Amino acid sequence: MAAEIVNPRSDSGTGQDGAEPLDSFDPAFALHRGGKMAVQATVPIRDKDDLSLAYTPGVAKVCSAIAEQPDLVHDYTWKSSVVAVVTDGTAVLGLGDIGPEASLPVMEGKAILFKQFGGVDAVPIALACTDVDEIVETVVRLAPSFGGVNLEDISAPRCFEIEKRLQDALDIPIFHDDQHGTAVVTLAALRNAARLTGRAVGELRAVISGAGAAGVAIAKILVDAGIGDVAVADRKGVVSADREDLTPVKRELAGFTNKAGITGSLEAALEGADVFIGVSGGTVAEEAVASMAEGAFVFAMANPNPEVHPDVAHKYAAVVATGRSDFPNQINNVLAFPGIFAGALQVRASRITEGMKIAAAEALAAVVGDDLAADYVIPSPFDERVAPAVTAAVAAAARAEGVARR
Repeated sequence: MAAEIVNPRSDSGTGQDGAEPLDSFDPAFALHRGGKMAVQATVPIRDKDDLSLAYTPGVAKVCSAIAEQPDLVHDYTWKSSVVAVVTDGTAVLGLGDIGPEASLPVMEGKAILFKQFGGVDAVPIALACTDVDEIVETVVRLAPSFGGVNLEDISAPRCFEIEKRLQDALDIPIFHDDQHGTAVVTLAALRNAARLTGRAVGELRAVISGAGAAGVAIAKILVDAGIGDVAVADRKGVVSADREDLTPVKRELAGFTNKAGITGSLEAALEGADVFIGVSGGTVAEEAVASMAEGAFVFAMANPNPEVHPDVAHKYAAVVATGRSDFPNQINNVLAFPGIFAGALQVRASRITEGMKIAAAEALAAVVGDDLAADYVIPSPFDERVAPAVTAAVAAAARAEGVARR
């Protein structure tokens, strides 16, 4: 039996100033007491022989072998099966910049989702710095211990630069889930919505509300997947090349989106559009939704309040999706990132490519199969077919694209 080091949970104790503990009033606090994770050994240490193999002197043989042949680290340590979940606490869920300590419950949650849904071990790392250079330097220094890095809840636009610089500096997968996990699941749902209504993705014109991390990544993956056209709107309207207030990221975005040359407001862009994708947290007027094309899709993914309430969206749309678990068609990142990392680690990929992301989306969409319906264009996170399908597709795509090393 494997030895286990458990962080004990205490049911006793009081809150600050001797007050009743928060556990007494809210089950969420009771569940989180003591943390949601533990470290578990994979080998037993029952006697001195086990000890001498697991630690000194036996471990020295393994260390010496790795020193002579560095690639052996993948075979004789946990490196190729563990991911670092890294944040600076600046964009945590819907809570915003709450700092590294307050972000830790979310990072622990992410780590247990990796394990539960993808069989991947993950370690939460909350950094006490927000400077781009410091974050990049810190993660580069930590990288020898990990087979991949999942960047989490880092605010835009810094997240774009951090991800790019880390991928340039390291030969392991770097994946900002707020961007790419959302994009993969959105594309999967869109493919199935199009199939349900007898259309191809290339026939669709989409409008995205939100030009942050998720909005930019969704736009990129839709263009790579052959979308007919996509326009992205921020708080000042449609991102277009004629605007003089664009950040470098948005200027790049304007270069590959909005082929129709739409200018003005989000509402103006929605007129006649086939798809609305909301990742902004704003509110879209019912009149704007009503102006969309017949048989439109509304993916209003802001939490807890969708940009368009499903009751309103259903009046006009053929398919409605949200980010919430209490409505059908939840666009949930957990459908993507566990399998994506499992596939990348399986083949020891040096990076996660756009082709691997699209393969993940196609595999995820295929899980729905013949059960496709307006209220079922994306599978449940608890569908046991999801992670194996995504893992296999990502591994095959990594090999096809030449980034696999085994």
